[in-house]
Amino acid sequence: MQRLKIDQDIKPLSEVRIGIAGYIKQVRDTKRPVVITQHGKGVAVLLDASEYENMQERIELLTDVQTSLGQLASGHGITHVDAKNKVLRKVNK
Repeated sequence: MQRLKIDQDIKPLSEVRIGIAGYIKQVRDTKRPVVITQHGKGVAVLLDASEYENMQERIELLTDVQTSLGQLASGHGITHVDAKNKVLRKVNK
């Protein structure tokens, strides 16, 4: 996902409501989100669907890494050699 450009990508709800098709095209073309404001405060983000999917995949991966690090810190991990042998035993069955 591209970085937000504050001067181009923050829009009031009243403006988005009038030209939603244009903002959808902008998000699709630039791969940058549009922050929608109401009464001067950010209330929603318009995001390209594929960018959203990519973001969800990255979050899942980072969550898995965090879980793994927590398990290792608690002593629930196994050595590389043990993991390799375990996988090879399953593959060779």
